[in-house]
Amino acid sequence: MIDDFAKEYLHGDLREFREVLLRKLDGLSEYDIRRPLTPTGTNLLGLVKHLSLSEARYFGEVFDRPFPEPVPRWDDLDQRGTDLWATEHETREEITGRYRRAWEHADTTIAALAIDAPGHVPWWPRPDVMLFNVLVHMLTETSRHAGHADILREQLDGGVEMDPAAMAQRGQDAAFWAARRAEVERAAKAAGGAEPVA
Repeated sequence: MIDDFAKEYLHGDLREFREVLLRKLDGLSEYDIRRPLTPTGTNLLGLVKHLSLSEARYFGEVFDRPFPEPVPRWDDLDQRGTDLWATEHETREEITGRYRRAWEHADTTIAALAIDAPGHVPWWPRPDVMLFNVLVHMLTETSRHAGHADILREQLDGGVEMDPAAMAQRGQDAAFWAARRAEVERAAKAAGGAEPVA
């Protein structure tokens, strides 16, 4: 009983965060979904591409259920990091489509296996795992990158993953957020020993 509950609970959250991540691309130009917004090059479409590869590997080869499309080998050092950005030749549709296909493949694996089904992750220090371990890992990885995407999207156009009607009802308009930011900046300067801004 608890196994079925745990599996469905983790899988449900994973499904939700996948959709959240893809919504971060909505309404943005090709440039904006690809542009590096951190010194290490983090970008929205790259996060989607990275998670496509992660889902394909973790719910594919780990459980001897290979994803039907080619994916770079985990031990190919020349390919490391190339899953974190999109070339000019890769389209948004290709990358988001691959992500959806990877998660469909993952969903099939999750549905077919018991939560204690054994798997093998050769790149982990303790490679013998269960579906439970991989579900937790992928939920953590996906929610982590969805959080990155929240910040990237907010940097691009102020877009946040909140209900606009509820925000308006609470008085959280642009003026509210400008005042909040100023308050946070004042507190940061005061704590850092800088002269507080009046």
